[in-house]
This record gives sequence, structure tokens and C-alpha cells, in this order.
Amino acid sequence: MASNAVMEETLQVLKEHKLRVTPQRHIILAYLVSHHNHPTVETIRDDVGKELPNVGSSTIYNTLNTFVDHHLVVELQNGDGSTHYDYFGTPHYHAICTNCGRIVDVTYPGFGDTEKNFEEKTAELSGYMISGNHMEVYGLCPECQIKLGIKN
Repeated sequence: MASNAVMEETLQVLKEHKLRVTPQRHIILAYLVSHHNHPTVETIRDDVGKELPNVGSSTIYNTLNTFVDHHLVVELQNGDGSTHYDYFGTPHYHAICTNCGRIVDVTYPGFGDTEKNFEEKTAELSGYMISGNHMEVYGLCPECQIKLGIKN
């Protein structure tokens, strides 16, 4: 179960985005806020099963699609054909291992400022009215580098 602070934060986020607060939305968003494991629908279903024992995969898919549409959550593909989800409350980008599919969040001081400059420059160069961005970088994680004999 998510902490009271997370539950309060997610309730506020749902209200700010003018989303109807349902137990499913609230618990799934709280799960994503409090877990940084980039879960699949199946992982979410398994992990929230105690709180939502009758929730099906289609409800979770629909809830996640709503969150994606409202820019609360991003969808990630890690190369194994599965879709993973991540709450995007704090600006960050993702590094994805091309060997094992591991996904990690990456941020650094000033990243949010860099991201804004990136959007502004893109708008200037393309003429697009930018509503957001999502960046992924690909490579080999440290564990796979060791397994493959690239790094000691």
C-alpha cells in the first residue's frame, strides 16, 4: 500500500487533471508514483491485486491509456515487445539496455532546464507547438557489459 502522502498527492494530481477519481485510477497512479520499476500491465495487476482483487487487465490498460493521454504517464518499449509504464512527475529520461531490456530513470541537476530549452529550440526550428517530450537512450547496462566481457 502506498503511503498517505503518496495517496494524497495522487488524489490531487487526478483532480488537477480533471479526471474522475475512481479507486482503480487512484490505486494505479499511487502504485506508479511509489514504484520506479517501469511495470507492465501484468506487473501492476499482480502488485495491486490485494487492493483491487477483481481488477482485470483491460481496466488497467484503459486506466493507463487515460493517464498517457493526460501526460501523467509515459509508455516505454524495451525491445522485448512488452510495454512498460512510468509516472512522469519529475523530469527525467530513460536509458534502456538493448541486451536485457532493463530501464532506468536518469536525471541530473539542471536537466529540467535543458529539457525546456530543447522544447523551445524544437518549436523554433519546426514551427510546432510543443506539448511535451520523452527521451530514451539505448545501450548496454553495466551488468550486461560484464556478462558480455566488455567490462570487468
